[in-house]
Parts: sequence; structure tokens; C-alpha cells
Amino acid sequence: MATPGRFIDVSQTVEHGMTTYKGFPAPVICDWLSREASRAKYAHGTEFQIGKIEMIANTGTYIDSPFHRYENGKDLSALPLESLANLECLVVRVDPAVSLAIDQIPLTASQFGGRAVLFHTGWDRHWRSDAYFEGHPYLTERAAVWLAKAGAALVGIDSLNIDSVASGERPVHTVLLESEIPIVEHMCGLAALPDEGSRFFAVPVKVRGFGTFPVRAFALA
Repeated sequence: MATPGRFIDVSQTVEHGMTTYKGFPAPVICDWLSREASRAKYAHGTEFQIGKIEMIANTGTYIDSPFHRYENGKDLSALPLESLANLECLVVRVDPAVSLAIDQIPLTASQFGGRAVLFHTGWDRHWRSDAYFEGHPYLTERAAVWLAKAGAALVGIDSLNIDSVASGERPVHTVLLESEIPIVEHMCGLAALPDEGSRFFAVPVKVRGFGTFPVRAFALA
């Protein structure tokens, strides 16, 4: 019998009041129906909690679909599960102390075809601190074009944004989403994944007319 793999969670926990991007509203998490209030609705000894959450789409670890960037692109409801789940995974290790701009990838194009490509920079160690928003690692347009031509199925990163936010341009989102390659941002824990051989999953709620939504991203290694 084959030895079962282990599940490795690589997504941030969504919490009341947390900040994903400075200037963006934090999620509000509360009871819609509290346990105490529910006791009046159910039989003696029976109680429930029904929660309510108010948040923007870009909260925690989330996935971008083409609709996020392109009006006529596929929204969350149109993304095929094959592009989000059970993807063979390749982890690229990056040292942001060498350069914040990830411009070249020291692997062959044949290694990327049909795979989820996750960039492990270690930036998640700054999560929920001011340092997280200052000078994060990112991909360049050149790297994005290379990944698209190599046939990457999905691209993720464990930092603030897959693009530089120094200007209003977002060339990596532009290139990857035009090629219908979903993007996962604000990942964490990628150090626990092997360089290759794991299977990656990042499935959002099936929402029509939305381009971005939080995911429970994980790998089976």
C-alpha cells in the first residue's frame, strides 16, 4: 500500500480586523445569529451559531482570475477546476536579499508546463507587520512572459503582490491573466513544501461576477 501524503496549509488565516493591504478595509467577522439568541428558536439544549463576514475580495490568501484584470475574462465561476486543484507543483526558492525583482528563473521551460509554480521568498514572516508592506519581492514582466510561454498552469507568491507596486502598472497580472493563468498572492509556509513532487490546491467559492476571492491553499506532499 502506498504511503499517504501529508497536507501542508499554505494560506493565511482570515481574522477580524486584519490588514491585507494598507488602505483596504479589514474584514468584519461577527455573529448574525449568536448561540444565546438561537436558544429561543430551537428545542431545549439545541443551539447554533450563524456567522457573518463583511470583506473585500482581496483578503488574506486569495486567487485572481482573468476577470480581475480583464472585463471579458473568466470570473471565479468560470475557472475550470483543472486550473485550481490537484496541480503538480514546482517551488522556486528566491532570496530577496539578493534582489527584490525576480527577473530570471534558473530552471528550464520544460519543467513548468502544466504546473503550479510557487515562488518562496520567505516574505510571509513579515505578515501583519509594517515590514510586510515595504519593499516586497515581486516578479518582473520578463519573468511573467517566460512563465506564460512555458505553459505554467498557476503562479503564486508569498509576498504582498506578484507585481511591484511602485507605480500603477501591473505587468505580471496583465501577462498571466491574459494567458488565463490564475495568480495566488499572500501565501505562507512554502518552506515546508518540497521543490517538486507535491500536488497543489487553491479553490475559491464559485462566485459569478467576481475576479478575486480568498482560498484555503494547500499542498499534498
